[in-house]
Amino acid sequence: MASDEAVVGCTGVLLIGTRGPAGPGEVLARVRGGTETFLAWSAEPLPKGATVLVVESRGTRQVDVIEWADPLDAFVGDADAG
Repeated sequence: MASDEAVVGCTGVLLIGTRGPAGPGEVLARVRGGTETFLAWSAEPLPKGATVLVVESRGTRQVDVIEWADPLDAFVGDADAG
């Protein structure tokens, strides 16, 4: 099945934690002006509720993800301290 390139680079939240190579979790990703769910694979286990970045589409509503911390959040924290 063809990959879904629109989801690559999108962020989301894990609804079900991943188990690394042992199996996928489920991510709710912000894509196409809304949110959609995908099976989420990762190299290392990630917990439910983790914010992730989609780095690759496997097609058939499956994606590879990595844990993600928005770098702009650091600026928000700096503004609150001042």
